[in-house]
Amino acid sequence: MYDVVIVGGGPGGLTTAIYTSRAGLRTIVLEKEMPGGLMASTDLIENWPGRPQVNGAELAEDFREHAERFGAELVMDEAQSLDLSPDVKTVRASGGEYSGRVLVLATGSAPRTLGVPGEKRLTGRGVSYCATCDGAFFGGKEIACVGGGDAAVQEALFLTRFASRVYLVHRRDELRAVRALQDRLLSEDKIEVLWNSVVEEIVGDDSVDKLRIRDVAVGEVNTLTVSGVFIYVGHRPATDFISGELQLDSDGYIAADEDLRTSAPGVFAVGDVRHRLQRQIATAVGDGATAAMSIENYLDQVREV
Repeated sequence: MYDVVIVGGGPGGLTTAIYTSRAGLRTIVLEKEMPGGLMASTDLIENWPGRPQVNGAELAEDFREHAERFGAELVMDEAQSLDLSPDVKTVRASGGEYSGRVLVLATGSAPRTLGVPGEKRLTGRGVSYCATCDGAFFGGKEIACVGGGDAAVQEALFLTRFASRVYLVHRRDELRAVRALQDRLLSEDKIEVLWNSVVEEIVGDDSVDKLRIRDVAVGEVNTLTVSGVFIYVGHRPATDFISGELQLDSDGYIAADEDLRTSAPGVFAVGDVRHRLQRQIATAVGDGATAAMSIENYLDQVREV
């Protein structure tokens, strides 16, 4: 029996573990792939306070060591389902069951991909899903941004701070973003919209060199020379295993209040598994710290009953 069971070993989950284990709560973290989550697969991070440049895998290892230093356990296992009984929360995973008085869900979300040739191979080498993370690497270069919603338009505008030119590739003849964002984008000299267009292939040996783009109206395929491509076609929260145990929003994200409490007592949600505007290491860390303090308050109240 643990005091705290955390599902997800990204920055939010590991920060929660650092705080709860340091507070003397017996804590276990379940991670299905590698400690650090998406952070661990990021080549270079330049916006982590105190570390102007740090490799993502190195920073993830620092998080893991910090949590284990205070006694947190880390187990490589994948959650399959939950039992959220009032007194004991149980995670049924592929390698066994883990029970605790408190459950923290920090499973994150993943950007939806285009699924085209070259995308997976060149991810981190010109293919990106985060302008805030990687935009500064493309100073003075021509790049592409794929999508037509609020996120795609906002990020295309942000990328004009660095790139010499931004091509917005959109499969329809009108944008889905709010009108104010559309007006800003269409008045920006550095941005060119490629209407009725889809990416067929991302081309390059060691990094992105060009895109093969098909005009869906006429079927013609053209080549666009760019140094990078930023993809914004949505995110998918990792909540499939919850199966009706918690309140989710219309997009499948876990609903939680400002103290990170979910619809079930003793269950908390941190990081990108919640619906949020920004998906950053720093915001996930903030969630982890907040959740840990909420957990201590919750357990104190339970003891008093």
